[in-house]
Amino acid sequence: MRQKAINTGLFLCIFLTLLNCAKRGSPTGGEKDITPPKMVLAEPDTSSTNFKAKRIRIYFNEYIKLKDIQKQLIVSPPMKTTPQIMPQGNASKYIDIKISDTLKENTTYVFNFGQSIVDNNEENPYSFFKYVFSTGDYVDSLTVNGYITDAIQKKPDNFVSVMLYEIDSTYTDSIVYKQVPTYITNTLDSTSTFQITNIKAGKYMLIGLKDNSGTNTYVPKTDKIAFIKDFIDVPTDSVYRLNLFEDNSYYRAARPVLAAKNRIIFGYEGTVNADSIAIDMLYPEPPADYRYRIIKDKEKDTLHYWFTPLQADSLIFKVTNPRVMVRDTFTVKIKELYSDTLTLSPAQKGSLSFKDPFSIGASTPISSVTREKISVLNKDSVAVDFTSEIDKKENLVRLKWETLPNEKYQVTLLPGAIDDFFGETNDTLSYNLSTKSFADYGNLRMILSNVDSFPIILQLTTEKGEIKDEIYAEETKSYYDFNYLNPGKYLLRVIYDDNGNGKWDTGDYLEKRQPERVSHFPGVLDIKANWEIEQDFILRDPAPPAPKTAPEKDSVPANIEE
Repeated sequence: MRQKAINTGLFLCIFLTLLNCAKRGSPTGGEKDITPPKMVLAEPDTSSTNFKAKRIRIYFNEYIKLKDIQKQLIVSPPMKTTPQIMPQGNASKYIDIKISDTLKENTTYVFNFGQSIVDNNEENPYSFFKYVFSTGDYVDSLTVNGYITDAIQKKPDNFVSVMLYEIDSTYTDSIVYKQVPTYITNTLDSTSTFQITNIKAGKYMLIGLKDNSGTNTYVPKTDKIAFIKDFIDVPTDSVYRLNLFEDNSYYRAARPVLAAKNRIIFGYEGTVNADSIAIDMLYPEPPADYRYRIIKDKEKDTLHYWFTPLQADSLIFKVTNPRVMVRDTFTVKIKELYSDTLTLSPAQKGSLSFKDPFSIGASTPISSVTREKISVLNKDSVAVDFTSEIDKKENLVRLKWETLPNEKYQVTLLPGAIDDFFGETNDTLSYNLSTKSFADYGNLRMILSNVDSFPIILQLTTEKGEIKDEIYAEETKSYYDFNYLNPGKYLLRVIYDDNGNGKWDTGDYLEKRQPERVSHFPGVLDIKANWEIEQDFILRDPAPPAPKTAPEKDSVPANIEE
């Protein structure tokens, strides 16, 4: 009997032990755990000097796991061979770091884990835990602080890399294209501020990158860039503003393709202005009656080149872009294809706004419009007077008349109303349109003060940045009216059009030119039907002060540089 009791007790002990092991790291009830894990030991110790180890083990006070380590871990200076971090996927009380790269002499290294170390129960993050060591006699301890903005959008990107390049005898501005930086950090996904730590004294170039290429170098095709115009001296007590933009210096012409018997498409990559690209035929020599038209595609980085027939097996073109001093030569072989034919389509279908004229687009270049073969009738079948014009850049015919509320219109095009580049004309077409009541729209009056200079561009956008309306102002006015707005939420920005070309211009890294300045209205404008809103906007320096979430107060100086 006593032996049976001992066996039963032994079985219960083993069962409870196994149950406890199986439930390791699982919540047992009670209050929710909100305490993040902590490091209890590191081998070698953090802040070690004369470091020569190839493996590091870091112990924690509870079971942890690594979350999104590929995005969150930042190693500064970057290593050619990415360190191996283990274990991944399983809960553990330690992390192993295996270093395969050859470490630089007299250099302080920082492993910033961001938000990747979390406890196994509630995933409380051990925020921005850093493991630091030096291959020299001391650990560098200087810092550079700053914050990220976007040159045109109200909210900056997350996961922005911030880099320091040491200024020495080998430095050139083009180093950012081919060499990883001396120091690096990342804003990750929770803040727009940054702090690069453990820097040695010296002179540096400060760069920000939305590193979509993932190379720790600048790839203009995919990345945004920000820079401080002048070199910075460390130590420094300045807070630096890095203003991200898409550089327009990148350009590459794609090989052209014969898309139809009378059309070639010339694709390109980059943020360049399509108007700066020139296409010239080198062979054969164009005859005296040769004609062509170039129209930018509305959605793609493509130029459509329409041309009159030629007797040739192939065509040779010179494609130049003086803006970036690039010239390419391409051969296009002629083959049997159908010709593009004229098709018309209205830009507006059904509803007609009070601000925009009725527009008709075409599948081939529009050559002429005959107003006498177009009629506009209201709902009482009374003719409405209108004007017509051709927008060759957009390849549209615009019809303008005084639109009235709660009205219906019928637009009729008789054959011959619109002719295209090749002499084709339209068939009989009819479009039915209607207008809403004034009460279906909202109106916004903006009163600006503290405008630094003119001209300016006021733009209303959606919260995603799509431009819905804009006003160009060359001098100060008492107010600026946006009328007949569809109900919804809008953002407002004011662009300082310093070069007076009527649009916002981005920056250029190699020319050290910053983007044109933009001031954002701090709130969201809620436009409601049949409402009129009057809103004051006191413009401030487009280089806003550092956010309140910047580094600790005692480390944030008063002066801000960009």
